[in-house]
Amino acid sequence: MAEIVGKVRGMVSADRLLAFAAMSLLVILIPGPSVLFIIGRALAHGRRTAVATAVGNVFGSYLLVVAVAVGVGSLVERSAAIYLAIKLAGAAYLVFLGVQAFRHRRELRVSATEGASARPARGDLRTVLDGALVGLTNPKGIVFFAAVLPQFVDQSAGRVPLQMLVLGLVPILIGLVTDTVWGLTASATRTWFARSDRRLSLIGGAGGFTMIGLGVTVAVTGRAD
Repeated sequence: MAEIVGKVRGMVSADRLLAFAAMSLLVILIPGPSVLFIIGRALAHGRRTAVATAVGNVFGSYLLVVAVAVGVGSLVERSAAIYLAIKLAGAAYLVFLGVQAFRHRRELRVSATEGASARPARGDLRTVLDGALVGLTNPKGIVFFAAVLPQFVDQSAGRVPLQMLVLGLVPILIGLVTDTVWGLTASATRTWFARSDRRLSLIGGAGGFTMIGLGVTVAVTGRAD
């Protein structure tokens, strides 16, 4: 293990790492589909679901890093058809989850009274998988990892896939922190709404509409080629 760490340090310089971290932070701070999705889930289901969604989202995002490292990312970046298929799949799933959240908005009153230890309606594993799918099909993530990540790789140092895998951990860790903060903040607002059945139903519906609107936005925007 120590030998592997030493080789990685030799390939990825501190300057490249810091530069990529700065670039990643700037991109992540601009709320995109994943952030809005986490906020929508937090408003609809609360803190536990928000955190599980954030964990799933960064897992899905790292799968994009792996895809780029093995060459799939460049294929997606070059092919408008593949990019469109992935984008529309993610958009459709967002709309589906939004509709589900809106349909079951009145059930939030029951889950809100069960306490912080209650399991979310969809289950922890299912919630993580939901977040992972959104992270994996996030157009913003696809473009960033396919177009930006390779620019910070030192081709002369060799082991390019390994460099990408290491560099890809930087935005993943940053995203985990920021996404969790977004989710916890949104769920804290939901707590106030939970004091009233009507307000909680409204916020559940708002969370559903947020995800539906997000899905539509993802479907109609993106690269024009």
